[in-house]
Amino acid sequence: MTKNAYFAALFLIALTASLPVAASGLDDPFSTADKVARTPSDAGICDIRIEGKVLSLADIVQFSLCNNPQTRAAWASARSAAAQLGVSESSRLPTLSLSGAASHSASATGATHTVTNQQSASLSASYLLYDFGGREAGIDNALELLAAANASGNATLQTVFLNASSAYFSLMSARASVEASRASEAAARESLAAALARYQAGVATPADRLQAKTALAQSTLTRVTAEGTMYNALGTLANAMGVAPTVALEFSDPAPARPDIALEEDVGKLIAAAQEQRPDLAAAEARIRAANASIDSVYASGMPQLTVDATASDSRSAAAGGNYAKTGSGSIALNLSFPVFTGFRTTYQTRAAEAQLENSIATRDQLAQQVTLQVWQAYQNLRTQGQALRTADDLLASASESEAMSLGRYREGVGNILDLLSAQSAMANARQQHVTALYNWHAARFSLAQALGALDLTALQKIRRMEQ
Repeated sequence: MTKNAYFAALFLIALTASLPVAASGLDDPFSTADKVARTPSDAGICDIRIEGKVLSLADIVQFSLCNNPQTRAAWASARSAAAQLGVSESSRLPTLSLSGAASHSASATGATHTVTNQQSASLSASYLLYDFGGREAGIDNALELLAAANASGNATLQTVFLNASSAYFSLMSARASVEASRASEAAARESLAAALARYQAGVATPADRLQAKTALAQSTLTRVTAEGTMYNALGTLANAMGVAPTVALEFSDPAPARPDIALEEDVGKLIAAAQEQRPDLAAAEARIRAANASIDSVYASGMPQLTVDATASDSRSAAAGGNYAKTGSGSIALNLSFPVFTGFRTTYQTRAAEAQLENSIATRDQLAQQVTLQVWQAYQNLRTQGQALRTADDLLASASESEAMSLGRYREGVGNILDLLSAQSAMANARQQHVTALYNWHAARFSLAQALGALDLTALQKIRRMEQ
């Protein structure tokens, strides 16, 4: 090997030795997978079975986070962004290419036959030394896009969390409505029995019996309608969990909780907290930083690039008769390239990147306004539902007392059927309003938490502790 070939080989060996690739890390030499946000599976919460178990709210949310396709798609996008970061990181390393050739030729001139075998191999390396920050800008862009993907995955997790909990509270509300309608139906049946007893005793008119019978039919119709609503709510919850509605599932009631005026914080503080911790806002900020890095990358593409290239080659040939030849060569060179004119490509790429930055900023600002509105509306809704629930408690208590008094008066013969049916109708409405107010308040709590960006895995752990 010549002296030049020797130095070229040394250069190639040095470059190869600089590769941060261990035999055990060939699948992810830059450890990009470690930069992907923790998934529910990473958190160790996906080993859960739902068959033959009475499911609590925490069980439902936990299973939904692990089984809903939305979360799987979100983390697949994050892993894709991590792989793209690896592509960008690879620009920090040299590129090596190996080529080889082998040939066999035979010729004859008169009685002379010539056979020649030839083999050659070459190894070349190229490394970018300097490009005015273009390489680092590309890596920064990939890093920020990965950060955006991680934040978007967290936002998707919180959306699935809210959908599952809302579907659960809708089912609980529908189930409680069925129980309330059955209680009203039983009360109507009791009123009919009382009317029949008075009619048979000759102290009531046929109109009393007919009115009581009509009230019972109406209560039965209300109960049948409530049962249909409950089955629809069951299907919605099964869909949120990612299972078929035909799967037999059992659910427990939510943990006891009541409105507490002291916990209703200042809405201005809540809005400020949401601006800090909403994952979709974090994703928007990351996209702005990625757009800035993209501008730097486009700018650098119009600047000179300095690379170092090296080649080492070896060629051997052998001919019949013992003729043998071996040659080796090597080279190393510094190359400077400058894009003098690219048909205004860089100009328009820069404009496109700047426009993308403006679009990212506008999208972030629009989202920030939406977050403010969402927090405001969720906060006001929670306050309203809290007040409604406290009022519904009083309404249910007074309606219950009125119904009991009217039934007692009618049985004693000092009340009329219209007063009794009116009291029972008021009681049925009070039951339904109380059920609606209770579960609307539960749902409003979770809606506010999602608006604040607080429905994460930590919130799931808190729910689990409350249920124990």
